[in-house]
Amino acid sequence: MAGRIRRDDVTTVRERARIEEVVGEHVTLKPAGVGSLKGLCPFHDERTPSFHVRPQVGYWHCFGCSEGGDVISFVQKIDGLGFTEAVEHLAGRVGVQLRYEEGGVVRPGEEPGRRQRLLEAHRHAAAYYAEQLLTPEAAVGRQFLAERGFDRSAAEHFGVGFAPQGWDHLQRYLRGKGFTEAELTASGLMSQGNRGSYDRFRGRLVWPIRDVTGDVVGFGARRLLEDDQGPKYLNSPETALYKKAQVLYGIDLAKREIAKRRQVVVVEGYTDVMAAHLSGVPTAVATCGTAFGPDHARVVRRLLGDTSAGGGVQLASGASVGGEIVFTFDGDEAGQKAALRAFGEDQRFYAQTFVAVEPHGMDPCELRQEKGPDAVQALVAGRQPLFEFVIRSTLRQHDLDTAEGRVAALRASAPVVAGIRDAALRPEYGRMLAGWLGMEADTVLREVGAAARRSRDGAPGDRGQDSRRHPVMPGPGERPGGAGPDGAPARPRLVAPDRTDPVAKLERNALEVLLQQPAAVDAAAVDDLAPDAFTVPAFRAVHEAIRAAGGLTSAAGGSPAAWVERVHEEAALPVQPLVLELAVTPLPEDRPDAVDGYVRGVVTALVDLGITRRIADLRGRLQRMDPQGEAEAYQAAFADLIALESQRRALRQDA
Repeated sequence: MAGRIRRDDVTTVRERARIEEVVGEHVTLKPAGVGSLKGLCPFHDERTPSFHVRPQVGYWHCFGCSEGGDVISFVQKIDGLGFTEAVEHLAGRVGVQLRYEEGGVVRPGEEPGRRQRLLEAHRHAAAYYAEQLLTPEAAVGRQFLAERGFDRSAAEHFGVGFAPQGWDHLQRYLRGKGFTEAELTASGLMSQGNRGSYDRFRGRLVWPIRDVTGDVVGFGARRLLEDDQGPKYLNSPETALYKKAQVLYGIDLAKREIAKRRQVVVVEGYTDVMAAHLSGVPTAVATCGTAFGPDHARVVRRLLGDTSAGGGVQLASGASVGGEIVFTFDGDEAGQKAALRAFGEDQRFYAQTFVAVEPHGMDPCELRQEKGPDAVQALVAGRQPLFEFVIRSTLRQHDLDTAEGRVAALRASAPVVAGIRDAALRPEYGRMLAGWLGMEADTVLREVGAAARRSRDGAPGDRGQDSRRHPVMPGPGERPGGAGPDGAPARPRLVAPDRTDPVAKLERNALEVLLQQPAAVDAAAVDDLAPDAFTVPAFRAVHEAIRAAGGLTSAAGGSPAAWVERVHEEAALPVQPLVLELAVTPLPEDRPDAVDGYVRGVVTALVDLGITRRIADLRGRLQRMDPQGEAEAYQAAFADLIALESQRRALRQDA
């Protein structure tokens, strides 16, 4: 693996990637006061805009769902990427060459800029193939699409193209674009033979395979000609860009609907994805020449908002915080085996998992052709819980008309029920299994409990079956020690300050201007504030982060974005979201020529409040003192009181 990206490179990416441009590709932003933009949040349904972006400080925040962060975290959330992937994507976008602390580059073993060059080669190749689909030679490809109900607009929407016959058409095209033979070989677009390199795809219909950001990373090609001796489907080989265990065809088109609907539909082929999308199932994706595996599960989990180590929370009511995954399989034996494999992968995340089986063996593409788009929607709508499907499939392997068959079916099905991670669902499925078997519920539940114990102890199940295939996973709230979803201690939550309290309102407004307008603030006056100048605990914690970051004096000459970043880093973990919220909150004063006056007024009021508090403390102290017995201390305290009152008068006169 490559080392950690150097911190200064991450900072450069953050500064060069203009947050308003990146966010603006997903959200329609409109002015919302001085230096602030707002729009409808892309992460939850809303009718009134509560999503704010402040380009000057480089942060965004939604006041509806409380999500927030910088440009990198926005790309992470909107595209379902990890931190490193998001930084690499933005770096390629803004032309920053990343360096790694362990001396690597964008990918281990690659030359600087190689990844971006390979992406460029794939982009040009996709455009070339799409153009070739319109040529006379591609008539066989257009016929293939037409026979399956796909017109020209559908082909353009999914980027379908045609690879012409011949050995080096694409190679000559890309060499003309300035790509070297070494780059083309590394891209996987060329293959090596005894006589040199040649086009990998020839005389085939071609689908571009894109990652979640929309970059083309590989291709899938379908055989069309009878004299083609190759496999029916041929994909790109494993390269620095293309990892078949990590890519899902159609994910770039489906990602927003997946996040919105909290659902992903997994189909088996490129034409199935096309048919599903065109039939009103825009959440469909497909694996590329491999079974749905753990890396695919991680991609899906992020898009569903199920980002914890264990996944989301599956509720006994049938609802799921983590969303749902629907696998479509044929109704034949192969489809049932695929569903059983999916059951194993379901143990990797908590999203509710379903199976949609077409009883006559038709895939979504065939179903759309035979019965229309409504039939495809009905297939998905009629999904069956995966647990139920697996249990019933197991039961069908036994003769339930005999006592021996029922007992054997129970022993085979009990580990499946024991493997259900939601503790509330296990007994429910146990009772359902009892009904399907015609047995007493207590008998079935005892066997399920025994299967669970064997799984925990690592003991093999009856009849040679290893019950460890279906381990019992902890249900919601079952992690030890009150740990959070990733196993770490749960992060403490701050109590929201009372927004009707005038003191809390002033302290909040003051922190907003200290973070957003540091250049307009009297830095010396603010830095002289006592540690207890803020009475609201959450706001005092933010003030402590400001002091830890060097105070307002240290913000002079730097960018507002760098200043907010420093304060954010210094803040305690529970306080960091509040720092971002305060940095993005639109100021009450939205007239550019009046902002400086507003800032001075807020800071003056805060300083005045602090002085008044100190005056009150001194007066109380003087009342408790003995002027005769503590004459020296009394005179000193009285002098301090006079000085503070004079300071407050001067402050109010200048306000």
